[in-house]
Amino acid sequence: MKIQGKLGEYFELQVINSEDKEIIKEPVESGLSALWFQDDVSELIIDGKTNSYSKNEILFLTEFHRIDIKNLGTIQLIRFNRPFFCVVDHDTEIGCKGILFFGSSNLPSIKIPKNDLRKFEGFWKMFLLELEEEDEFQIEMIKTMLKRYLILCTRIFKEQNNFGQEEETNVVREFNFLVEQHFRSKHKVSDYADLLNKSPKTLSNIFQKQSSKSPLQFIQDRKILEAKRLLGYSDIQIQEIGYTIGYEEIQSFSRFFKNQTGEAPLSFRSKIKGNTPNT
Repeated sequence: MKIQGKLGEYFELQVINSEDKEIIKEPVESGLSALWFQDDVSELIIDGKTNSYSKNEILFLTEFHRIDIKNLGTIQLIRFNRPFFCVVDHDTEIGCKGILFFGSSNLPSIKIPKNDLRKFEGFWKMFLLELEEEDEFQIEMIKTMLKRYLILCTRIFKEQNNFGQEEETNVVREFNFLVEQHFRSKHKVSDYADLLNKSPKTLSNIFQKQSSKSPLQFIQDRKILEAKRLLGYSDIQIQEIGYTIGYEEIQSFSRFFKNQTGEAPLSFRSKIKGNTPNT
């Protein structure tokens, strides 16, 4: 079921299985998705990496993720676009920016706790009921329910990922969001420390407490993710791809890519596309 508002608002609720799996890959401009897996058989290839998902796991994706389907069971899909509900504009209310969405190179997911399962089942039923109303209050009602849904998901994510003090958590997710915005032009930890009004050392200390990765690793992972997407899903020349993420010389980009992935950009592209390497 879908609704589309007069101002470009888009909200979609679907139960998907192997017969209509291509729905997952349908492009929705500025679209954000939550995929609730109903069994233990689904395997998705996201940005070239194979991931297996279990029953009652929810995966959060943006329009920028590239998805291929290796195996699909049954999924309950919620998808909406920015005109319908902007998670950035409403971040002070729901706090999911840089956690569920726009989290740099992360692929966020939660496992629904048993004591919260009825809540999620209730949300799904309420979404379905409201989609049948078709009155002037429909969009606002669904927005309200979606906000509550995202708040619950964010709480669970924080609990399951051992997020510490709120102030430090906010620094990490704001850093993630800034990397998502600026990774093509800003490549040093000090660049982001300046934007956050922190010293690079303070930023590194916060990440030591909050994450298994350093700030520099987050930046590098996001650059590599973009390079992989362009290598695997476009025909842009390798030199131009390197330039896109901040390397003026192809040798520097190739060296960076190989250090991070263990293979050269051309070999990676050939493997993903199933082609014979060429220049």
